[in-house]
Amino acid sequence: MKVLILFAGLVTGACVSFSPAVAAGRSEENWPCAQPKVPQMSTAAIWDGPSTADVGGAWEDDPALKDLVARLAARRTPLDDAQKAIAAFITGSPAEKQDKAKKLFAGLFDTLNQQRAEVIRGIERVDRKQKDLAEKIRSDVAALRELEDKPEQDQAKINALASEVEWSTRIFEERRKTIRYVCEVPTVIEQRTFALARTIRQALD
Repeated sequence: MKVLILFAGLVTGACVSFSPAVAAGRSEENWPCAQPKVPQMSTAAIWDGPSTADVGGAWEDDPALKDLVARLAARRTPLDDAQKAIAAFITGSPAEKQDKAKKLFAGLFDTLNQQRAEVIRGIERVDRKQKDLAEKIRSDVAALRELEDKPEQDQAKINALASEVEWSTRIFEERRKTIRYVCEVPTVIEQRTFALARTIRQALD
Protein backbone atom coordinates (compact mmCIF):
# COMPACT_ATOMS: atom_id res chain seq x y z
CA MET A 1 0.00 0.00 0.00
CA LYS A 2 2.86 2.36 0.75
CA VAL A 3 4.13 1.74 -2.77
CA LEU A 4 0.78 2.82 -4.21
CA ILE A 5 0.79 6.00 -2.15
CA LEU A 6 4.30 6.80 -3.33
CA PHE A 7 3.34 6.16 -6.95
CA ALA A 8 0.23 8.32 -6.71
CA GLY A 9 2.23 11.05 -5.03
CA LEU A 10 4.66 11.10 -7.93
CA VAL A 11 1.78 11.28 -10.43
CA THR A 12 0.02 14.10 -8.63
CA GLY A 13 3.26 15.96 -8.33
CA ALA A 14 3.56 15.75 -12.08
CA CYS A 15 0.00 17.00 -12.58
CA VAL A 16 1.10 20.58 -12.15
CA SER A 17 3.45 20.32 -15.09
CA PHE A 18 1.66 17.84 -17.36
CA SER A 19 0.72 20.58 -19.80
CA PRO A 20 3.26 21.13 -22.60
CA ALA A 21 2.08 24.74 -22.75
CA VAL A 22 3.14 25.30 -19.16
CA ALA A 23 6.44 23.59 -19.85
CA ALA A 24 6.97 25.93 -22.79
CA GLY A 25 6.50 28.94 -20.56
CA ARG A 26 3.02 29.95 -21.73
CA SER A 27 0.35 30.87 -19.20
CA GLU A 28 -2.75 30.46 -21.41
CA GLU A 29 -5.40 29.15 -19.04
CA ASN A 30 -6.89 25.78 -19.97
CA TRP A 31 -4.61 25.38 -22.98
CA PRO A 32 -2.42 22.28 -22.64
CA CYS A 33 -0.98 22.13 -26.15
CA ALA A 34 2.59 22.87 -27.19
CA GLN A 35 1.16 24.64 -30.23
CA PRO A 36 0.19 28.29 -29.62
CA LYS A 37 -3.52 28.89 -29.19
CA VAL A 38 -4.96 30.76 -32.18
CA PRO A 39 -8.76 30.84 -31.73
CA GLN A 40 -9.63 31.66 -35.35
CA MET A 41 -8.00 31.22 -38.73
CA SER A 42 -7.34 34.28 -40.85
CA THR A 43 -8.76 34.53 -44.37
CA ALA A 44 -5.92 36.82 -45.43
CA ALA A 45 -3.33 34.23 -44.42
CA ILE A 46 -4.97 31.52 -46.52
CA TRP A 47 -6.73 33.11 -49.50
CA ASP A 48 -5.24 35.40 -52.15
CA GLY A 49 -8.10 35.06 -54.62
CA PRO A 50 -10.98 37.47 -55.27
CA SER A 51 -12.58 39.00 -52.22
CA THR A 52 -15.32 36.97 -50.58
CA ALA A 53 -16.66 39.91 -48.58
CA ASP A 54 -19.86 39.98 -50.64
CA VAL A 55 -20.54 36.23 -50.34
CA GLY A 56 -21.70 36.02 -46.76
CA GLY A 57 -23.79 32.89 -46.28
CA ALA A 58 -24.93 32.72 -49.91
CA TRP A 59 -23.16 29.39 -50.35
CA GLU A 60 -25.66 27.82 -47.94
CA ASP A 61 -28.55 28.73 -50.24
CA ASP A 62 -27.32 26.29 -52.88
CA PRO A 63 -28.02 22.71 -51.68
CA ALA A 64 -25.54 21.16 -54.12
CA LEU A 65 -22.80 23.57 -53.09
CA LYS A 66 -23.61 23.06 -49.41
CA ASP A 67 -23.28 19.29 -49.83
CA LEU A 68 -20.00 19.73 -51.71
CA VAL A 69 -18.60 21.93 -48.93
CA ALA A 70 -19.52 19.33 -46.32
CA ARG A 71 -17.86 16.56 -48.33
CA LEU A 72 -14.67 18.53 -49.01
CA ALA A 73 -14.39 19.74 -45.41
CA ALA A 74 -14.66 16.22 -43.99
CA ARG A 75 -11.18 14.95 -43.12
CA ARG A 76 -12.24 11.44 -44.08
CA THR A 77 -12.37 12.67 -47.70
CA PRO A 78 -8.88 12.12 -49.18
CA LEU A 79 -7.26 15.37 -50.24
CA ASP A 80 -6.70 14.08 -53.78
CA ASP A 81 -10.42 13.34 -54.16
CA ALA A 82 -11.29 16.76 -52.76
CA GLN A 83 -8.98 18.50 -55.21
CA LYS A 84 -10.49 16.60 -58.15
CA ALA A 85 -13.98 17.56 -57.01
CA ILE A 86 -12.94 21.22 -56.86
CA ALA A 87 -11.56 21.11 -60.39
CA ALA A 88 -14.78 19.50 -61.63
CA PHE A 89 -16.92 22.12 -59.89
CA ILE A 90 -15.14 25.31 -60.94
CA THR A 91 -16.03 25.39 -64.63
CA GLY A 92 -17.71 27.74 -67.07
CA SER A 93 -16.95 31.30 -68.14
CA PRO A 94 -14.40 33.37 -66.18
CA ALA A 95 -17.24 35.14 -64.35
CA GLU A 96 -18.95 31.84 -63.50
CA LYS A 97 -15.72 30.29 -62.31
CA GLN A 98 -14.97 33.28 -60.09
CA ASP A 99 -18.45 33.18 -58.56
CA LYS A 100 -18.17 29.46 -57.87
CA ALA A 101 -14.67 29.81 -56.46
CA LYS A 102 -15.64 32.60 -54.09
CA LYS A 103 -18.67 30.76 -52.75
CA LEU A 104 -16.81 27.46 -52.43
CA PHE A 105 -13.93 29.02 -50.54
CA ALA A 106 -16.28 30.99 -48.30
CA GLY A 107 -18.18 27.83 -47.46
CA LEU A 108 -15.06 25.79 -46.80
CA PHE A 109 -13.47 28.51 -44.70
CA ASP A 110 -16.60 29.01 -42.59
CA THR A 111 -17.05 25.26 -42.10
CA LEU A 112 -13.44 24.41 -41.33
CA ASN A 113 -12.97 27.44 -39.12
CA GLN A 114 -16.00 26.32 -37.10
CA GLN A 115 -14.70 22.76 -36.89
CA ARG A 116 -11.36 24.04 -35.67
CA ALA A 117 -13.00 26.30 -33.06
CA GLU A 118 -15.02 23.34 -31.76
CA VAL A 119 -11.85 21.27 -31.41
CA ILE A 120 -10.18 24.07 -29.46
CA ARG A 121 -13.15 24.36 -27.13
CA GLY A 122 -13.05 20.60 -26.63
CA ILE A 123 -9.36 20.71 -25.74
CA GLU A 124 -10.05 23.43 -23.17
CA ARG A 125 -12.89 21.40 -21.63
CA VAL A 126 -10.69 18.31 -21.30
CA ASP A 127 -7.90 20.38 -19.78
CA ARG A 128 -10.27 21.76 -17.15
CA LYS A 129 -11.35 18.21 -16.34
CA GLN A 130 -7.69 17.22 -16.03
CA LYS A 131 -7.04 19.99 -13.55
CA ASP A 132 -10.10 18.96 -11.51
CA LEU A 133 -9.02 15.32 -11.60
CA ALA A 134 -5.47 16.21 -10.58
CA GLU A 135 -6.85 18.04 -7.56
CA LYS A 136 -9.05 15.05 -6.69
CA ILE A 137 -6.07 12.70 -6.87
CA ARG A 138 -4.03 14.96 -4.62
CA SER A 139 -6.90 15.12 -2.12
CA ASP A 140 -7.45 11.35 -2.19
CA VAL A 141 -3.75 10.65 -1.74
CA ALA A 142 -3.66 12.95 1.29
CA ALA A 143 -6.69 11.17 2.76
CA LEU A 144 -5.11 7.79 2.03
CA ARG A 145 -1.95 8.77 3.88
CA GLU A 146 -4.02 9.87 6.88
CA LEU A 147 -5.83 6.53 6.96
CA GLU A 148 -2.56 4.61 6.81
CA ASP A 149 -1.01 6.72 9.55
CA LYS A 150 -3.78 5.99 12.04
CA PRO A 151 -2.87 3.56 14.86
CA GLU A 152 -6.00 1.57 14.12
CA GLN A 153 -6.35 1.15 10.38
CA ASP A 154 -9.62 0.55 8.57
CA GLN A 155 -8.30 -1.73 5.85
CA ALA A 156 -11.58 -1.70 3.92
CA LYS A 157 -11.52 2.10 3.62
CA ILE A 158 -7.84 2.05 2.73
CA ASN A 159 -8.39 -0.50 -0.03
CA ALA A 160 -11.39 1.36 -1.42
CA LEU A 161 -9.61 4.70 -1.52
CA ALA A 162 -6.45 3.14 -2.94
CA SER A 163 -8.53 1.64 -5.75
CA GLU A 164 -10.10 5.05 -6.38
CA VAL A 165 -6.67 6.69 -6.61
CA GLU A 166 -5.46 4.00 -8.99
CA TRP A 167 -8.53 4.38 -11.23
CA SER A 168 -8.36 8.18 -11.26
CA THR A 169 -4.68 8.04 -12.13
CA ARG A 170 -5.39 5.69 -15.01
CA ILE A 171 -8.06 8.06 -16.37
CA PHE A 172 -5.66 10.98 -15.99
CA GLU A 173 -2.95 9.24 -17.99
CA GLU A 174 -5.37 8.17 -20.75
CA ARG A 175 -6.65 11.72 -21.08
CA ARG A 176 -3.12 13.03 -21.27
CA LYS A 177 -2.39 10.72 -24.21
CA THR A 178 -5.62 11.80 -25.92
CA ILE A 179 -4.81 15.49 -25.49
CA ARG A 180 -1.42 15.02 -27.14
CA TYR A 181 -3.17 13.62 -30.21
CA VAL A 182 -6.04 16.11 -30.32
CA CYS A 183 -3.61 19.03 -30.02
CA GLU A 184 -2.51 18.24 -33.57
CA VAL A 185 -6.04 18.55 -35.01
CA PRO A 186 -6.25 22.38 -35.27
CA THR A 187 -3.03 22.36 -37.29
CA VAL A 188 -4.32 19.53 -39.49
CA ILE A 189 -7.47 21.56 -40.20
CA GLU A 190 -5.39 24.65 -41.03
CA GLN A 191 -3.28 22.63 -43.47
CA ARG A 192 -6.35 21.18 -45.15
CA THR A 193 -7.94 24.62 -45.45
CA PHE A 194 -4.78 26.01 -47.04
CA ALA A 195 -4.47 23.10 -49.48
CA LEU A 196 -8.10 23.38 -50.58
CA ALA A 197 -7.85 27.16 -50.91
CA ARG A 198 -4.79 26.79 -53.10
CA THR A 199 -6.60 24.27 -55.32
CA ILE A 200 -9.56 26.63 -55.69
CA ARG A 201 -7.22 29.49 -56.57
CA GLN A 202 -5.41 27.40 -59.16
CA ALA A 203 -8.72 26.46 -60.78
CA LEU A 204 -9.20 30.15 -61.62
CA ASP A 205 -5.95 30.40 -63.61
